[in-house]
Amino acid sequence: MASKNGGRMAVRILAALGVILALGSGCIGVQAEEGSFDLCGREKRTTCVVDGDTFWFEGEKYRIANIDTPEIASATCVAELGIGVRATQRLMKLLNQGAFNITRQAKSEAFGRTLATIQNSAGEDIGEIMISEGIARPWAGRRENWC
Repeated sequence: MASKNGGRMAVRILAALGVILALGSGCIGVQAEEGSFDLCGREKRTTCVVDGDTFWFEGEKYRIANIDTPEIASATCVAELGIGVRATQRLMKLLNQGAFNITRQAKSEAFGRTLATIQNSAGEDIGEIMISEGIARPWAGRRENWC
């Protein structure tokens, strides 16, 4: 009798552990309506793109953890501004293609953004796509000069 109850308890523990692991992974699948992302403006930000590596989705601000893209608000040369604008437009297009998965890496960082990696519905990493297109580079732990 004790081993039967012990077996049930082990099954309950394993089931609970599975739920905890699934919830703790930080991976959420989302379906964005086509065209729902636009450039962020001065109004309240809910679902929009700030720049090539930062966006808002349903009121939460995300930074793509595995890439660095040029700043557009504080570009220090024409080349940085040009690549930054292209990266911003490309991120908006990639997010507007439909379903994507957000895998949270950390709840927040210095600017209050949730660090995450993003995969499209085909499982392709959006950051890696942007790196391959020359409009982003792998995150090196700090911003680097684009000029």
